[in-house]
Amino acid sequence: MKYVGSPDFDHAQQGSIGVLVTNLGTPQAPEKSALRPYLKQFLSDPRVVEVPRLLWWFILNGIILNVRPARSAEAYKTVWTDEGSPLLIHTRNQALGLQKRLNDEHGGQVIVEFAMRYGEPSIGHALQSLMDRGARQLLVLPMYPQYSGPTGGSTFDAVAEDLSKRRWIPDLQFVASYHDQPGYISAIADTIRNHWKSHDRAEKLLFSYHGEPRRYLDEGDPYHCQCHKTTRLVAEELGLAEGEYLSAFQSRFGREEWLKPYTDYTLKEMAGGGVRSVQVICPGFSADCLETIEEIGEENRDYFLEAGGERYEYIPCLNSTEGHIDFLASLVSDRLQPWLAAKKTAQEAPTATMAEAMKARSAA
Repeated sequence: MKYVGSPDFDHAQQGSIGVLVTNLGTPQAPEKSALRPYLKQFLSDPRVVEVPRLLWWFILNGIILNVRPARSAEAYKTVWTDEGSPLLIHTRNQALGLQKRLNDEHGGQVIVEFAMRYGEPSIGHALQSLMDRGARQLLVLPMYPQYSGPTGGSTFDAVAEDLSKRRWIPDLQFVASYHDQPGYISAIADTIRNHWKSHDRAEKLLFSYHGEPRRYLDEGDPYHCQCHKTTRLVAEELGLAEGEYLSAFQSRFGREEWLKPYTDYTLKEMAGGGVRSVQVICPGFSADCLETIEEIGEENRDYFLEAGGERYEYIPCLNSTEGHIDFLASLVSDRLQPWLAAKKTAQEAPTATMAEAMKARSAA
């Protein structure tokens, strides 16, 4: 096997610290022709769909990819902007904001790139860019606050696959989750408080997380537990009483049982049971995307209002707000501290040696 190398690299160079920010992905355009390759890459990942490969190949290529691209394209058209996909825009802005904050704190020692697990810019492209810019230490930050195999696990797989083809492997750190980090909890709580200042509180606050098959939980995936911990910590910071909030799970796919309660059923039951106002936030999403803007902001709004509800409000994700960037910069800086300290020591070592030599000469 021919490994990817960097023959022009200066081996005397100390190198930089690279930070790779990743998110799920997005098609190149809200068109059927762009959705088909995107969905094929996404749904072909064994972390995402844990079904025997041969059986799934026939289902995916024979049925799903002939039906779903057109339907998904119509949904994407409702959220697409002049700049492109909301998820792509927000993730890019998060990376830019993080780079600026790290520059302020650490000079030019840390370089940031962003990538999508599926679609473009790819993880391989972003890693190559970091390597070309001299990164010899790498922190991977998947923007999934709660860990699950189909998200954080799949990102690790993609990074490991790329690095397995490289001659020089960087020092590596991987942020598996940050679901209970104080800065993250405070950022979510502040977003809710700010919304309340402008819109007042609703009767219920619903925390809606992306779902996954129930059997993943039964087989040891921590996602379900981490989601509930996030909800509990945010509720505690807001001073919410039991009964004023609850967690639910959205975005089911297929026929098997997924994590419950389901968001759409929950909203219908709320309205049918007499709840007239609800506010929904999605703490499992670091950036607004199709699943938050269209599914929660529009589709589930209709379910609640049609079932008898009167007031429905979606509270946007953290996106690239100042509080979110503050938290991300703190998280990254804490993780990078040993590497930054080592670099500082290495930079000061020649100066210290020269000072010692001059002191010895003066003594002589």
